[in-house]
Amino acid sequence: MKKFIKIILIILILGIILYFGLYLYAFISPKLNVNNSKSYYFYDINQNLITGTDDWISYEELDQDVINATIAIEDKNFFNHIGFDYLRIVKSLYNNIKSNSRNEGASTITQQYAKNLYLSFDKTWNRKFNEAWLTIRLETHYSKEEILEGYLNTINYGGIFGIENASQYYFGKSSSDLSIAEAAMLAGIPNCPSEYSPFSNYDKAKERQKIVLNAMEKNGYITNQQVTDSYNEELVFDIKDENDLTSSMYYQDAVMEELKTIKSIPASLIETGGLKIYTNFDPNAQEAIEYSIKENIKKDIQVASVIMNPNGAVLGLVGGVDYNKSQYNRALSNNRSVGSTIKPFLYYAALENNFTSSTTFTSEKTTFVFSENQTYSPTNYAEIYPNQEISLAAAIAYSDNIYAVKTHLFLGSDVLVDTMKRFGVTTNLNSIPSLALGSEPISLLEMTNAYAILASEGKNVRPYFINKVEDINGNILYEHKNTEEIILNKSITYILSELLANTSNPNFISYTTPTSYVISNKLTRKYAIKTGTTEYDHLVFGYNKDVIVGLWAGYDDNRQLENNDATNNKNMWADIIERYLSGKEDNWFTMPNNVVGVLANPLTGEIATKEDKNSVILYYLKGTEPSYNQNLDDDVPTIKYEE
Repeated sequence: MKKFIKIILIILILGIILYFGLYLYAFISPKLNVNNSKSYYFYDINQNLITGTDDWISYEELDQDVINATIAIEDKNFFNHIGFDYLRIVKSLYNNIKSNSRNEGASTITQQYAKNLYLSFDKTWNRKFNEAWLTIRLETHYSKEEILEGYLNTINYGGIFGIENASQYYFGKSSSDLSIAEAAMLAGIPNCPSEYSPFSNYDKAKERQKIVLNAMEKNGYITNQQVTDSYNEELVFDIKDENDLTSSMYYQDAVMEELKTIKSIPASLIETGGLKIYTNFDPNAQEAIEYSIKENIKKDIQVASVIMNPNGAVLGLVGGVDYNKSQYNRALSNNRSVGSTIKPFLYYAALENNFTSSTTFTSEKTTFVFSENQTYSPTNYAEIYPNQEISLAAAIAYSDNIYAVKTHLFLGSDVLVDTMKRFGVTTNLNSIPSLALGSEPISLLEMTNAYAILASEGKNVRPYFINKVEDINGNILYEHKNTEEIILNKSITYILSELLANTSNPNFISYTTPTSYVISNKLTRKYAIKTGTTEYDHLVFGYNKDVIVGLWAGYDDNRQLENNDATNNKNMWADIIERYLSGKEDNWFTMPNNVVGVLANPLTGEIATKEDKNSVILYYLKGTEPSYNQNLDDDVPTIKYEE
């Protein structure tokens, strides 16, 4: 027993020495410069400030109700501990062990502020140790008032950083003018910003407000009557002007996600503090998306859209209909079936493998039989079949499913998987027959980028939001470099773009109409367009030499869409791209020297004759074009299936 007590005493003495040694070492360490730490200044493509924590409020200017509400709900012993609330830690450990969960935390305001100063939010032991060390350094060099000031000026209030910005955003007033009810509402948000924002979930925000008010009463800041009066107070929120780009918060969230992946931003950033982030955000692009959504969405359907430059720069992004109601970014995180919008990449691979615009397959009701008598019976939209051979040009214009599956199986089912990887898709895709019809889920951003590679005429571009990052003193921490690597055949991308432009071409009206013909009256320019329609997802991607627009619409709960939703989605896409390009020069691709155009029958792909009702110019690599004395069947792939 004496030996055991001796060991315990030695451990305690070593612990005390280590404890005070850490604080002594922190005291002699350089003082952290935190006045501007975690202050994000977002600049648009024209280097105009679009948002930032410019309104830093000193402790003396902070409203007392804001201070009381924050301390009551976040850290009631804040003014009494030196960074860590050990009794609270023990209590939370006991409660978590008792409930077999990790729901209860014990972070102090100083710890949370230290975490805010640290760029990475990874749940690793290394990050925890860094957080603890920063907490000690903050407590050593700064007063409680200075720490609370920094915390309140940098904390996340539902995508809005800092108490003054949050007060202006939610209530349209300075934080010094907040009532107890308003202060309690804001103080409740940081615990879970996406859940407790009154704009995203008012009922939960009110529940959280009541918890904050009760905590304020328990700690002696307000009376029971004030709790009742404040809870019943009717809150008047700031109604945003219709011209306010509230959806830009989706873009800002995407910027923050990219920021976390930039390895060149050093940990020493904590020492210098502050970030100036120069983005590709184009207010005109964002406004075009918002305007189109407001004009076309009349029910609770969700929408996501991306506007991208062919070099990969993301100019505008919307991850949902209303950021205030849902911060879930459907453009980045919502992998959904892409339907027929995958077909252009299948046909790029086909053109690489000696297909031409005139290559024909028979399109009719078909059952494909595989090993062990497995079958696959795809259907065309509305069960419409020409029951004859059709050209690749027609298959693209009509989005013929039978032709697509035959092409997919002719090339080999692994070819499309490999092709999608070349086009920057990182999602693992299964090499199954239905992949040709877009059955596998891919994110909207990745698909938009795949089309950007076509629009860039084959460059290995990747989507990016950030052009440059500087610290608060103007030192460049990161600068984006555009790629010049060519990964596709420029001539084939030209031919494919011309084929996709025929999806709105009236000369293809035959046994059915081209898939984008319904919006042809809205289009003032030439676009390569591909639509995709499944029971649960409607998509449109289209581009010219200047811009790509990707659009998805559907329901979060996978409710079935109606047929007219597809037309509505096409109209919305047309409104976006036309509004964004309004006043800009019409720009299409220059035909490469080794490409030729031939006047052909759009359905058969054969040389046009006087007897043909319609004719179009189709494009070919020189030497592969059809001619009068050439039988097409001699040089095009053929394959037999069990019908």
